[in-house]
Amino acid sequence: MKILVVGGGGREHAIIRALKKSAGVDEIWCAPGNGGISYDAKIKPIASTNVEAMVAFAKEEGIDYAIVAQDDPLALGMVDAMAEVGIPAFGPNKAAARIEASKAFSKDLMKKYDIPTAQFETFSSADDATAYINSYENFPVVLKADGLALGKGVLICQTKEEALAGIQEIMVDKHFGDAGNKLVVEEFLTGPEVSVLSFCDGKTCIPMMSSQDHKRAHDNDEGLNTGGMGVVAPNPYYTPEIAAVCEETIFKPTLKAMQQEGCPFKGCLYFGLMITEAGPKVIEYNARFGDPEAQVVLPLLNGDFLEICQACTNGKLDEVEFSFDDKASAIVILASGGYPEAYEKGKVITGLVNGQIDGCKHDNVHVIHAGTKLDGDKLVTNGGRVLGVVSVNDTLQSALDDAYSEIENIKFEGAFCRHDIGAKALACLNS
Repeated sequence: MKILVVGGGGREHAIIRALKKSAGVDEIWCAPGNGGISYDAKIKPIASTNVEAMVAFAKEEGIDYAIVAQDDPLALGMVDAMAEVGIPAFGPNKAAARIEASKAFSKDLMKKYDIPTAQFETFSSADDATAYINSYENFPVVLKADGLALGKGVLICQTKEEALAGIQEIMVDKHFGDAGNKLVVEEFLTGPEVSVLSFCDGKTCIPMMSSQDHKRAHDNDEGLNTGGMGVVAPNPYYTPEIAAVCEETIFKPTLKAMQQEGCPFKGCLYFGLMITEAGPKVIEYNARFGDPEAQVVLPLLNGDFLEICQACTNGKLDEVEFSFDDKASAIVILASGGYPEAYEKGKVITGLVNGQIDGCKHDNVHVIHAGTKLDGDKLVTNGGRVLGVVSVNDTLQSALDDAYSEIENIKFEGAFCRHDIGAKALACLNS
C-alpha cells in the first residue's frame, strides 16, 4: 500500500517509523515533512493546512490510505475531503475534531455527560470575562483560548491582575489569533498529570501506554510553556486502579458522548488527565497523537500499526490484537536557543549521519526529527523543537541514561535541553 502522512514534525516522524514496521506498507509519503523525515519517507512540500492541494496530490499519486496527524488539517475537515475522493484516512472527521478544535465544545460535552473535569465558564466577550474575573476569588485560575493555538493557548494566572492581563492578551490583543474569539475560564486543579493516547473506532476505545510530558522550557519546571520538552512512559502515577476509574468515568463515557452527539470519534483520542485528590479529571482532549507523547508510546507497540489504524477507520478495532512492551521509554528534546519565544533558524546540525547519531553506542536509541531541513547536503535547524533522542530500555533510569548520553553528540548553535526529564517519575518509582 501507498501511505500518506500529513504533517511535518516529530509526531509524524514517529508515525512513519511505526509504519515502516507494518507488513502492508510499500511506500510512504509525508507532506510537508522535514529534513530528517526525508531519510525515511518521500517528501512533498504541501502545507498541511492546504486541504485542496493535499487531497489533489493524494488522488494524483494514487495514495491508498492517509494518516492526518496534525490538529489544524483535522479541524479543517481533511479526513472528510479525503473520503469524498475515495481515500480512507485515519483521524476524526471535522465534526468529531471539535473535541480539540473548540475548548468550549469539549467542556460543554463533559458538563452535559458528567465527565469529570475542572469547573468552568465560557465567554465570548472580553468585558464579560473581565467582570467574571473581578468577582472571582479562588486564584490561581486557568485561561484557555477556545481554538487551536499550537498547544500554547493556555495561561495559568496566579492573581487577578495576571488574569485580567491574560484576557487582554487572548481576547483583545489576539495573541493567539482567532483562537481567542472565545475564552474558557476554569478552576486550577492540582495533582500529577498523565497523558493517555487511545485508539478509537467510533464505538471502541483502547488506551495505549500512559506517559508524562514536561511542558516548561527549563529545569525544575521553570520558564514558559512549550509544545513539550520531553516525555517518559509509562507514567508511574497512572496505577492500575486509576486506569480502571478512568476507563469507567472518562474513556467510555467520552466515546459514548461523541456517538450521542452525532459525531462518533475515529482515530487517536488523547486524554490529558490530572490525578486530583477527588480522582482523575480531564484537563483537555486532543484529536490526534500527542507530540512528543507519540514518540515514546509508539516504539513500545507490539502489533501492526497500519492494521490498527485501518481498523479504527473501518470500525473494527475490536478485531485486532496488539499490546505494549513491558519496558520504559523516554525522549529528550533538543531545542533552539530562545524557544518558545523568538529563535533563529538555519543553524548547522552536526553529529548525525543520515539523520541518526554518528557512532551511536546504543541500539535502543534513535533520533526523531521535528524542526530540521536539508540545505544542500547540510542538515540545519528549522523550528523551535529541533529533534528528540528516544530510548527504550528495561527501566526508566536506564532509558534516560542512554538518551542523555547520546544527546551530547548532537551539536548546533544555541542548542539546549532540559536535564531533569523523568525526575518526578523516578521519584515516584523510588518512593
